[in-house]
Amino acid sequence: MEPDSGQLTVAVQRSAHAVVVRPEGELDRDGELPLREALEKAVAATPGLLVVDCAGLTFCDSAGLDLILGAREVVETAGGALVLAEPGPALSGLLEIAGAEEVLRVYGTLAEALAAGEH
Repeated sequence: MEPDSGQLTVAVQRSAHAVVVRPEGELDRDGELPLREALEKAVAATPGLLVVDCAGLTFCDSAGLDLILGAREVVETAGGALVLAEPGPALSGLLEIAGAEEVLRVYGTLAEALAAGEH
C-alpha cells in the first residue's frame, strides 16, 4: 500500500542557536500529530530560536495555524522566539486572512530567518 502523498512528515534540525522544524505535506486537523510532537520536543529543547520552515507544506488549515500559534506562545513565554520561513501559497493566504502576520515574524527564506535569530 502506497503512503498518502499528502501525509505530513516532519524533519528537525538543531544548531547552536536554533531548532528548525520542517513539516512537509498537508497540515490539517487530521494529520497534525507529527508536527505537534516535533514542536513539543523542539519547544522543550530550543536554545532560543525555533524556526518553522514551511517550504514543504502543500496545504495548511486553521488547525495547523493554531498549532503554530500555540507553540509560539509557549516559546515566547520561555523567553525564546518562534518564526516562520518560506510560508508559500499554502500558508500565506491563511496568515493574511487570520491576521497572524501581526503576531508571527515571517521570513522569505530559511537563511533570513536564521540570520535574524543571530542578532
